[in-house]
Amino acid sequence: MNAALILIISLVVLFCGYVFYGKWLAQQWGVDPSKTTPAHEMEDGVDYVPAKTPVLMGHHFSSIAGAGPINGPIQAAIFGWIPVLLWVLIGGIFFGGVHDYGALFASIRHQGQSVGEVIEDAMGNLAKKIFIVFAYLTLLLVVAAFSSIVASTFGSTTSAGAAVEGAALLAHQQTAMISILFILLAIVFGFMVYRKKMPIGPASVIGVVGIVAIVAIGMNWCPISISYNAWMWILALYILIASVTPVWILLQPRDYLSSFLLYFMIAVAVIAVIGASLVGQGNLDIPAFSGWQISGSNGLFASGSLFPALFVTIACGAISGFHSLVSSGTTSKQIDNEANARPVAYGSMLIECVVAVISLCAVGFVWKTVNVDKEALAATGLTSPTAVFAGGISQMIGTFAGADSPIVGIIYSMFVLAVSVFCLTSLDTATRLARYMFQEFWLAPEETVKDVTGTKKILCNPYFATIITVVLGVGLGMTGYAKIWPLFGAANQLLAAVGLLAVCTWLGKVGRNNKMFYVPMVFMLIVTICSLLQTIMGKITAISAGGADVWTYIQAILAILLVVLALVLAVYSFANLAKQSKEKKAKA
Repeated sequence: MNAALILIISLVVLFCGYVFYGKWLAQQWGVDPSKTTPAHEMEDGVDYVPAKTPVLMGHHFSSIAGAGPINGPIQAAIFGWIPVLLWVLIGGIFFGGVHDYGALFASIRHQGQSVGEVIEDAMGNLAKKIFIVFAYLTLLLVVAAFSSIVASTFGSTTSAGAAVEGAALLAHQQTAMISILFILLAIVFGFMVYRKKMPIGPASVIGVVGIVAIVAIGMNWCPISISYNAWMWILALYILIASVTPVWILLQPRDYLSSFLLYFMIAVAVIAVIGASLVGQGNLDIPAFSGWQISGSNGLFASGSLFPALFVTIACGAISGFHSLVSSGTTSKQIDNEANARPVAYGSMLIECVVAVISLCAVGFVWKTVNVDKEALAATGLTSPTAVFAGGISQMIGTFAGADSPIVGIIYSMFVLAVSVFCLTSLDTATRLARYMFQEFWLAPEETVKDVTGTKKILCNPYFATIITVVLGVGLGMTGYAKIWPLFGAANQLLAAVGLLAVCTWLGKVGRNNKMFYVPMVFMLIVTICSLLQTIMGKITAISAGGADVWTYIQAILAILLVVLALVLAVYSFANLAKQSKEKKAKA
């Protein structure tokens, strides 16, 4: 199948989804541009800060992107390009987009509070507490996984202690240096825009020039090597500071500037796919459909049955529970107008679908190289989804720019950098969100952080909540993301199902059409619970056989806990939906 044709069809389908379905959702939910948003009503200069739509979209898009829309489709490509493409398009428009947009809109109508507050409004305080525990556990997994990924990308050693050598070590050093300079650039950008009131247009031009400059510096001046463990300590300190500083200092400007990297990445990828097709080298070598069951893996691809593995593996490329936490955790506190919720939330989700389709095209181009056994794969250097993504696109560029052209190596490095920046963005956003969750858990209904006294005052202190989160999250990350990622995938998708349940129940309570949530929430519940049950059975089997390490027990306990919490919330939600339906019929 021709990659350019797949990409063009996907762009048209996603654009139509945004224009028609997104507009219909806004009408059904009663989005009102005349209403005052929490960013204005509760502006405090720290968390509640009105942001221009391009800036806020940059923050939201960068925070939700991470490595998910790249890793997932590449790992799931083993099932065939047709099931991956169908789930990305259908899932993005009717599942993920509805989930993200709904979570943001519901949070805006709840003073910018989290999905937990939405659940409390619709289902009561106990349901809210259960959700917060569920979400906090998931966020700890996010912090652990992404801190480990970033440290592995920056470090001179891996999480397993193996040394990184040669060209790979140089690439790690370059990426680390550019990322540090990028943070400094963002702080300067934020100061110029928010304190010196520089117009966003000229500031953006200066920012883009700054990005080019720091890339040039980072590519030619590298610091001394720092180990994986040392980077984990540095990252712990960084997210500890970044997650409690006012959003205008770092979060908004850094995410806005990093979005330019993503836009650049998408533009170059589109040129690469179309250019390779024009010179007759743009066909996908991936089978259209590989079967319902995939056994064995070379470490790059997923394995197991298509259901539920496909839907859990693709994750952020179609729907992700983490998005609802970003929508209701930081984005809702910064949105200037309710009308902006559609481009910021629904639009960002569909752009993420574009990245997922591009990832599918990238792995399709190098399919014959990477669909080999573990030993042969190690010799290619394309052993991770990030490397496959960057390698596939850069090699497509090489088909018309020349395989030996310097541009091929530059594009590869830029794409690795972009993925690293988004992982770093997701990392400190997740830490900030976990801090919100930890604080909310201790509050009684209608109580705020300013009202509490005694022990509660300590527990709700933002610095105490952040320290607890960083210690637990980075501590888990020290063990390496490979031990965390399998559980994170299912937990993240289960969180999406819970988010859908919450918004659906709330919309029903306020008398708005919520039927568009029925199929997505039931489907995601079934998919994720089946996946977690498979994980639980696998861990129990390993424990029964003897010799299981402590992480086997931890994963089994966490999986059981997540299933129980999700089922309890589902019972709450379906009971409330049934009650709403009964009351509606009685009124009729």
